[in-house]
Amino acid sequence: MASRLSPRRGRRARRGSLERPVNARLYRASYAVVALALVVLLFSFTRPGPLPAPVLPANFDGEAARALALDLAGHFPDRSPGGPGSLRAAQWFRDQMRQYNLKVASDVWTERVAGLGRVRLDNLWAVAPGQSRDAIVVLAHRDDTGTGPGADDDASGTAALVELARGYAESAGAAGGVRSAHTIVFLSTDGGAFGALGAERFAAHPPFPVIATIALTAIGGRGAPRVDIAGDEPRSPAASLVVTASKRVLEQTGRAPERTSILGQLVDLGFPFTLYEQGPFVARGIPAITLTTSGARPPQAFTDRAGSISAARLTQLGRATQQLLGSLDGGIGLAPGTSTYVWTGARVVRGWAIELVLFSLLVPFAVPVVDLFAHCRRRRIPLGPALASLRSRLAVWLFAGLVFYVFRLLGAWPGGAARPPNPATATAGDWPVVALLGFGAISFLGWLVAHPRLVPRRDVGPDERLAGQTAALLCLGVVSLLVLATNPYALLFFLPPLHVWLWLPHVRERRRGAALLVLLVGLIGPALLLLSLGIRFGLGLDAPWYLVELAAVGYVHLPAVAITLAGSACAAQLAAITVNRYGPYPDRRDRPARGPIREVVRTLVVTVRTQRRRARARRRAVGES
Repeated sequence: MASRLSPRRGRRARRGSLERPVNARLYRASYAVVALALVVLLFSFTRPGPLPAPVLPANFDGEAARALALDLAGHFPDRSPGGPGSLRAAQWFRDQMRQYNLKVASDVWTERVAGLGRVRLDNLWAVAPGQSRDAIVVLAHRDDTGTGPGADDDASGTAALVELARGYAESAGAAGGVRSAHTIVFLSTDGGAFGALGAERFAAHPPFPVIATIALTAIGGRGAPRVDIAGDEPRSPAASLVVTASKRVLEQTGRAPERTSILGQLVDLGFPFTLYEQGPFVARGIPAITLTTSGARPPQAFTDRAGSISAARLTQLGRATQQLLGSLDGGIGLAPGTSTYVWTGARVVRGWAIELVLFSLLVPFAVPVVDLFAHCRRRRIPLGPALASLRSRLAVWLFAGLVFYVFRLLGAWPGGAARPPNPATATAGDWPVVALLGFGAISFLGWLVAHPRLVPRRDVGPDERLAGQTAALLCLGVVSLLVLATNPYALLFFLPPLHVWLWLPHVRERRRGAALLVLLVGLIGPALLLLSLGIRFGLGLDAPWYLVELAAVGYVHLPAVAITLAGSACAAQLAAITVNRYGPYPDRRDRPARGPIREVVRTLVVTVRTQRRRARARRRAVGES
C-alpha cells in the first residue's frame, strides 16, 4: 500500500492549486512585451561623432605645471576648508593669475561641512573674455582633507588651471591676438574634497551662462586617464562632449581614456552618485565631465605625495584639455543640455530605450500577481487580515524612519551640506555606535508594540500563507510603480526581488531551506548598490553606514527613503512567512490585551479627543446664549 502511495506524494502539484498558485504560462507569455522593448532598444544605438580639433597645436607646459603643483602642495600642505592654509592657498591662486593680468573674482560663503562644522569657503575664478558671454568653465578644487599634501588631488589640477590660463592670457595679449569665441572661465573651487561644495555653489549660482564644464581632478597621477560622467541626478552630459574629450585624450596619450562599465553606468543612473565635481553641473542640465588619472574615487592622502605627480602625464592631459577647450570654443555641433544614455564601446544606447526595457520587465511580474490576486478571490481566500498585517509592518518601518530623522534633528548623525562626504575622512568610516544603539533600541520598542499582532497565535494554514504572500507581492508592485515615477533606472535594484520572490508561493512549506535560498537570491538587487559603494568607491564594509549617512545629510532625498522603507516592509512580511513566523492580523476577538505602551498612547488619544469635544460643546453653548 505504501509503495502505491509514494509516487502520488512525489507527483507535481496541479497547476492552479494552493501549491502552484502562480501562473507560469502567463509569466512566460508576458515576456513578449520585453522582447518588443529589446527590439526597440537595438534600434536606439547611435555613434556620436567628436567635434573637430582646433587648428593651433597645444603648447601646455607640463614641467611648469608640475613645478606649480609642487609649490602649492609644498608650501600649503593643509588646505582644508576654513583653515589658515586654505586662505594662503587662495592668495597663491590670486598671485599666479595676477602675473597674467587676469582679474580674479571671488564668491565667499559659509557652509556646514561634515566633520568640520561651519566653515568659510571661497570660490575664485579668472576670466578670459570672449566674443560671446556664454562661458566654458575649466575648474579644479584647491583644497584637500588636511591629512596629506594633496599633491595630485588637487594641486595638479589647480596648477593645470594656472598653466591653461597663461596660454589664453598670452594669446589674447599678443599683437593681433584673437579673442576666443566664448568666454573662458578658470574656476578654483573650495570644498571640492568634501563633496564638491564649491562646484555645487557655482552651478547653483553661475555668474555666466555656462555651456560646458571641464573638471580637472588628480590629472598628474601615474594611472590610466579616465573620463567621469556621472551626475547627482539620473542624467548624462552631451555625448558629443564625452566623445570629443575621449578623442583629444587619445590623441595626446595614445590610448582611449577609461570609462565606467555598462553595469556601473546603470548603477550610477539608478543611484546617482559621484565624488567628482562634474556631478552638480550635470544635475542642472549643464554638459560636464571630469578628467582624472584616478578611479571612481580620488587618490587617498597617504599615496598623494609629491613623487606621485608625473610631468609626462600632466603634459598629456593638460594638452588634451587645451585642445578640448579649442574644440568646444569652435562650438559647432555641441549638443546643449544633458540627456540620458549608456556607453557601450564607441556607441551609446538612448536612455528612453533603457527605461522602456525596465518598464517592460515589470509586466511579467505584474500579470501573474494580478492573476494570483484573482486566484485568491476565486478561492474566497480573505486578503484583509494579510493586508492589515502588512500595514502594521509598514507602520513599524515608517516609525523607524521617523526615529532616524528625529535623531538627525538632535544631531546624532554627522551633519553638513547635502553632498557626499569624502570616503577618506573619519566621518565616512567612524560609525556612531552609541547613536546607532539608541536608534536600534527605540526602533525595537516600536516593533515590540506591533509584535503581538504580527506573530502567529495558532497554526497558520496554507491559504493564509498564500494571502500574506499575495498582499506583500501586490504591495511590491505598488512600490515598483512609485520607483518608476521617481527614477525609472532605480528599477535595476527592484526588479531582481520582484521576479525571484514571485515564486515564493511555489516553494512548499516543508522545503524551508529552498524558500530561504529564494529569499536571499532576491536580495541581489539591493546588494548591487552596496557592492558598488564598497568595491567601486573603496568603502568596503563601511558601505552600509555611508549609505545611511547619505540619507542623514539629505543627499538621498526623503521620497527615496520612504519608498525603500515600504519595500522593506514587504520583504519583512515575505521573510516572516518563509521562516514560519507570520500570523494574519487578528480580528477583534483574538487580539491580545494592550501592553503598557499602547495603553499610554490610547489614554493620550482618548484624553485629547475628550478635551476637543468639551471645547466644542462650550463654544456651542456660548453661541446659543
